[in-house]
Amino acid sequence: MSRLSAAVPPWLAHALRAQRGPVPWSAVVRGALAAGPLLLVAVLSGRTSVGVVAALGAMLAGINDRPGSRRAAVRRLGVPALAGAGGLLVGSYAGQHVGAVTLTLLLTVLGLLAGAVSAVGPVASGAGTQLLVAAAIGAGMPLPEPGWQRALFFVGGAGWLLVLRLALPTPGATAGDYRFDGERDAVGGVYDAVAALLEAVGGPDAPGRRVVLTAALDHAQDALGGPRLRRYASSAAERRLHAQYAAALPLAEAATALAWAGEAVPARAVEGPRRLAVAVRTDTHTGPLPAPKRSAPALRALDDALLHAADAFDGGGDDTALHTRRRTATSLARTVLGSAGREYGLRVALCFGAGVAVAQALHHARWYGSHSHWYWLPATAVFLVKPDLGPLASRVICRAAGTVLGAALFAGCAALLPRPAGLVALVALCGALIPVATRHFAAQTAVVTVLVLSLVMVGGEPGASWSRIGETLLACAIVLIVGHLPTLGQRGGGVRARLTHAAEAAHVYLAHVLDDGTADDRAGRWTLRREAYRALAEARASIDLAAAELPALARHAEGTDEVAATLERLVDTTTACAVQLDDTGRLTSRHTERIAELLDELAEGRERAGLVVKEGQALPVPLAG
Repeated sequence: MSRLSAAVPPWLAHALRAQRGPVPWSAVVRGALAAGPLLLVAVLSGRTSVGVVAALGAMLAGINDRPGSRRAAVRRLGVPALAGAGGLLVGSYAGQHVGAVTLTLLLTVLGLLAGAVSAVGPVASGAGTQLLVAAAIGAGMPLPEPGWQRALFFVGGAGWLLVLRLALPTPGATAGDYRFDGERDAVGGVYDAVAALLEAVGGPDAPGRRVVLTAALDHAQDALGGPRLRRYASSAAERRLHAQYAAALPLAEAATALAWAGEAVPARAVEGPRRLAVAVRTDTHTGPLPAPKRSAPALRALDDALLHAADAFDGGGDDTALHTRRRTATSLARTVLGSAGREYGLRVALCFGAGVAVAQALHHARWYGSHSHWYWLPATAVFLVKPDLGPLASRVICRAAGTVLGAALFAGCAALLPRPAGLVALVALCGALIPVATRHFAAQTAVVTVLVLSLVMVGGEPGASWSRIGETLLACAIVLIVGHLPTLGQRGGGVRARLTHAAEAAHVYLAHVLDDGTADDRAGRWTLRREAYRALAEARASIDLAAAELPALARHAEGTDEVAATLERLVDTTTACAVQLDDTGRLTSRHTERIAELLDELAEGRERAGLVVKEGQALPVPLAG
């Protein structure tokens, strides 16, 4: 695949790339037990339309059912489901009581709001998507139930999948309380990532391993930080996991400082974190841990961190903080109303509104005959406009190919399977396939197409396989056109907003480390370091996505990758400074000179990339001791 990526343009290489990994059997089982059984119960009870709505809720929740902890799944599945129910409610009553023009304007405004809110983060993005898709379905799908009942059954379908997510144990999870298997795996992944970084110190793989460590820490933080009734962890098992996560933070700090120094560490230094990873996953004690020689500040910090971790593992530990801060309402509003929210909100509104307008025009012109299913076009446009699913050209190619494949597969299945039993079985099969199909947008589109067409036919409408292809191609054309239109704001606003936030977080972290008055505030330092690295990871992901766009779009993010690389080196250097200050209380000339170089390089890079530099971000560099 690497040779292929070098031979084809980035936007095409992205369309051909698929995620890899083991089959998520737990999610497969949940998918099989969700939409299909709900539809079967409704068909047997004579309430088929209710089953269709509940199965749609379960299907959309299944798309968000990703690996992680049960606590995190509550927010990841629940918030989008509630948003989808709201969209279904609004769309149902609007479709019944307003005309085509008013409906188009209303859904366009809804698209503007949902798009702007999506800039907050992945959960908000999923909520915005389900809000708009459900609104289009509610306005266009002919169902006998009133809007409030549709919303209730939609939430019920998603809630059934969430109940399965919370109740079913993970296969092979036999250690400790199975309710925390996702948390244990996430925290164990942090210690594995620390060991991998230590193993790569002094070699060319060290920068990449540090990125993997950041991702592991982000994942563990999310896994442990889901919604809770109480402010703090309430059970002994959960408090133990929190303490084990907190014990990993000084280890990660020491490993990053060693990677910055670039001097290979003894092999025995790697064994400690690996044993800690095993202890987390098996819920056992660590036993004796091999300690490195205390010959350098970072090695002494690593040894101290191992001793602290051993104490936390054996005694339970008293540090259960996740070292993260909740986002305030002001910061959330700033994100929604900022350049990223405005740009994405406007783009979603234009795509969704244009999709509704074209679909309404074709519907009233009797393009669909006597059957009303115009909602497919705007719903498709919503998925296509989501940057979460890849670059624009890649999304369009995958969506078109997946729809053609899904429509062809459904046409063949519908001709052979008995009705409705065969179609219900097909829905259950597609529900089981969704967790695997989410690794590639084309595969996900094919599976969802088959599932939705099965639901439509079970609901009493005739097959619409081939009209779906035409509607999908129309949606692709709309999104391609709108995606390349100049907007009222600056193009690449999402990339620049994330990079600016990363730069601010890096400067706050650096200022904290260099401030003599905060030398003993390690907890605050770890919180700021986590925020800096998380913001950098989000910025880097956004930059990589923008670089894989068509040239007309990719050029708006030129120069941002160099700024991100400089910021990464600055944060790594800041971490090395923190370890040095802990050990000796003073920085060496190598540390201060490196900070000065990186700050100068950052200022030049931000100017070339057109990023705004706020006053107060130019920091004085302390003199070496």
